Amino acid sequence: QPEVGKPMRNCYSLPGPDFTYGMYLHKRDGGVPEAIGHWDAVKAKPHIRVMPRDFVTMGRMAVDEGCTTAREFALYYKFKDIRCKDEGILRYGCKIPPGMTFGRPARPSTPFFDLMQHRYKELWMESQRARTVVQHVVKKKVGILQQCFPLLDVRGNRTTFLRTHPPPVKEESFWHLQRFEKV
Repeated sequence: QPEVGKPMRNCYSLPGPDFTYGMYLHKRDGGVPEAIGHWDAVKAKPHIRVMPRDFVTMGRMAVDEGCTTAREFALYYKFKDIRCKDEGILRYGCKIPPGMTFGRPARPSTPFFDLMQHRYKELWMESQRARTVVQHVVKKKVGILQQCFPLLDVRGNRTTFLRTHPPPVKEESFWHLQRFEKV
């Protein structure tokens, strides 16, 4: 029975203090000096990757050659074997092109001097002023057109026309069928 408040003891006895846990390698174990001084380098085997066939390009070229039936397409595919281009530059064992960097480029920093002088507010205000000037010019052109050509009716669409000219309200008729008149 286990003692109260204590876990059960393990039945196995541990080895003595001079026992080494793990595996001891007799051949290569030279300690730290060998690990630091002699690195094991593994040579990469050349990886020859067979790319899949590019049926889109082959089909386009077959149509240019005048193929129309499925048999002609199959014969064209047999004689013109075009493979997809390898998009992945960095495969295992490939060389990296010089000057290639990884990751996204850093965003240019915001000029602090422009923030202190409220330059972005001024740019926004200038764009708003230019926008209102353009709106005034457009309104003046529409006003001049209406003055020069009074018959030219400038309306937006059917909805704006119905808002300004509502349809007449239908009067309710009191006509009934003859059989319902005696009710």
